[in-house]
This record gives sequence, structure tokens and C-alpha cells, in this order.
Amino acid sequence: MKSNWNIGGLVNKLESWLKDQTWAQRLWALMPHKYLKRLDYYIMAKFLGTYIFAIALIISIAVVFDFNEKMDRFMEHDAPWSAIIFDYYKNFIPYFANLFSPLFVFIAVIFFTAKMAENSEIIAMFSTGMSFKRMLRPYMVSAAIISIVTFFLGAYIIPNGSVTRINFEDKYYKERKLNTARNIQMEVDTNVVAYIERYEDNSKMGYRFSLDKFDGKQLVSHMTARTIVYDTAHAYHWSARDYMIRELGGDREIIKRGNRIDTLIRLTPDDLILMQNQQEMMTNPELSAYIDRQKARGLSNTKEFEIEYHKRIAMSFASFILTLIGASLSSRKMKGGMGLNLGIGLGLSFSYILFQTVSSTFSVNGAMPPVLAVWIPNILYAFIAFFLYRRAPK
Repeated sequence: MKSNWNIGGLVNKLESWLKDQTWAQRLWALMPHKYLKRLDYYIMAKFLGTYIFAIALIISIAVVFDFNEKMDRFMEHDAPWSAIIFDYYKNFIPYFANLFSPLFVFIAVIFFTAKMAENSEIIAMFSTGMSFKRMLRPYMVSAAIISIVTFFLGAYIIPNGSVTRINFEDKYYKERKLNTARNIQMEVDTNVVAYIERYEDNSKMGYRFSLDKFDGKQLVSHMTARTIVYDTAHAYHWSARDYMIRELGGDREIIKRGNRIDTLIRLTPDDLILMQNQQEMMTNPELSAYIDRQKARGLSNTKEFEIEYHKRIAMSFASFILTLIGASLSSRKMKGGMGLNLGIGLGLSFSYILFQTVSSTFSVNGAMPPVLAVWIPNILYAFIAFFLYRRAPK
């Protein structure tokens, strides 16, 4: 009873405190003031402000160039302005901002740190006895904020917007979805293997269909059909036409024939037809479930989906690595100004993105595991960050 009374008292105190405080006061009270001082908040404001400004500037330019390139196709397909603005560009902006977030982090760190070094602000910090390691604290807190936001957007928010954006492109710019597939074979259930020679998505019809059921390694049932049609009104509902079923049991064989039979098969058209960049349209839970389901069916076309899943995590950690590289590079005052630092920083950031693209391509076309391909750039640039950190002014 005493424990319950104490908990109730704490809840009542918390409620009264929330009622007496404004939102700004509550947020300020929850900040870790023991570890962050006024100077830290100054650096964080510089970091995050420059980061947001860089995103706004570069994405504005990207939108202008993209619209200029695609305007003719939009007008040719009579795309309404409301769809162009709200279906396409409203989802285009967060997608590309999140995609190039490491580049924006690097540019922001290089720019404002070099500016502080040029104004002798960093020298003033060091003259008070502050170490370079201590100066990095607000940098890492800012990188953590960016990392959490970009991961949450990339894993849960942007995929839903990508569905609208890609469907818009498919309708008004360039069709991405394939309409046919050939020689499809997959395990649709435990010890149940389906085969379709040709599938056409427009009619939801498959040709030369077979379904084999096994008991261990022994075939117990073999079904064939000239065509099979998917019923879009019911999940996993297929209608087989001109079918034959062979039931194999010991020395006996039972054969059934007919013109049409309805059957349930754990297979949908989405499993047969893949859209280009379909992995970008899935949230992390959907990606994980899709990968597990396809592997259970014995399919090997999951590498692009695995790369996308691991890339979202690796890109979030890249914020810390590139922040450390940028701060270590630009914290020293140089005679030539920030131009050299900015050039080196841009070269490293673009090489990081290029290296990640190349390693992902090797994974898709080769035998490299997706998780290794995605994390190799982070591992390599972590060593570069450590080397530059050791050489940074102390």
C-alpha cells in the first residue's frame, strides 16, 4: 500500500508541474544541463541551423532542375498541378533530403566550424582549457538528433510517401512496373512448390501452371492447369482452368480433371511482379517481413531489399563519422580560409556516397553479403575519422 501511495503522489506532483509550466519551460527543464552548457547550445544552434539551410538551398536547386527536366512529360500526360505539387514534390523533397543527409551534415560541419576557426572562436575555447574532445560534445549531440530523425523518416515516414511519388511517376512520367514475368518458381507453403511459365499482370492471369505437394522428399500431389486467374476481391484466391490433379499414394494414383476449380494458394500478384525500386516503398517492418517470406520460399531476389534495410541503419551512423571528420578537418585556422577545408570535405563526402553505391552494386551482382557491403564505407571512414581526430588541434 505504501508503494502505491508513493507512486500516486509522484504522478500527482508530475501532473501539477506540467500544468504550471509552459511547453518551452518543460522542454528546457528536461534538457541535460549538467552536461551541456551555453556554449554547447551555441554550437548546436550553428550546426543544426547550417544543416537545415544547406538542405533548403540544395533541394530548392534540385527541384528547379527536376521540374525543368520533367515538365514536358508532365504536360504531355496532362498531370494536374495539385498532383505535381502534393503527390510528387511534397514527397520528392523529404526523400532526396534524407538520401543526401550525410552530405548535408558534412557541409554544415565544415562550413560553420571553419567559420568559427577563422573568427578565432575555437582558439578562444581552447584558451579556457577546453579540450578538443570536450568541444566535440555538442557536435555529437547534434549528430545524434539528425541520426534519429533521419532514421525515423527513412524507416517509417518516407516509404509511405514514396508509394505516392512512384505511382505518380508511373502514371504521368515513366512507367516502372513490369506487366509480365516468366518462369516463376517458388515455395508458397511448407513443402508446396508453385510454377508459372508466364504471368500477365494486366489480366491477373498465369499460363501453364503447376502445383506440387511433397511429404518429405516424396511427391504426393501434382496439379497442372492451362491458366490460373487471381481473384482481386479475395486474398490468395485463384481460379484454375482446364486443370488436372494427380493424387499419388503408394501404388495407387487418382486423377481428377475439370474445366474450373477455385483454390487457395499463398501467392499474390505482388509476389510475381516487382516494381523498380519497390524496396523504397516499404517500411522497415515490411522490408523485414518481405525478406523473411521470400527466403522461406527459396527465392534469391532479396539482395536489393536487404541492402535497403541495412542502409537505413548504416546511413544514420554515418552522421557521427562524417561529423567527426568534418570537425577534425576544419577546426584548425588556415591562412587560405575555409576554401581548402570545404573542398576536401566535399571530396570526402562525395567519395563516401560513391563508395557506398559501388559496394552495394557489388553485393547485388556478386557474392558479397548485403550487410557487409553497406557497412564497409562506414568502417573505412571510421578509420579516416580516427586518424583525423588524432591530428586535430588539441
